[in-house]
Amino acid sequence: MPNIAAAKKYLKQSSARRLRNRMQRSVLRNRIKGFRTLMEAGTTQEEADKQFALVVKCLDQSAAKNLIHANVASRTKSRLAALKKKTLS
Repeated sequence: MPNIAAAKKYLKQSSARRLRNRMQRSVLRNRIKGFRTLMEAGTTQEEADKQFALVVKCLDQSAAKNLIHANVASRTKSRLAALKKKTLS
């Protein structure tokens, strides 16, 4: 437990950031899983495009906030696009 006031403040800030990051990462993972289950269940082209756009937006925002690395976001988008193409063709 920190004794210095600045260290106490930093601990409070880092705890809040950790919770925020965990929640955002959880939302991102749930969106990705939701898209994958949608593809497994079989869906229409327009519904798949709509959900894919939401997942891509979430990935881009996460990469912009340094929640995930930009290359991880790019790789995930590529894999999901390939899955969508394979499923719907």
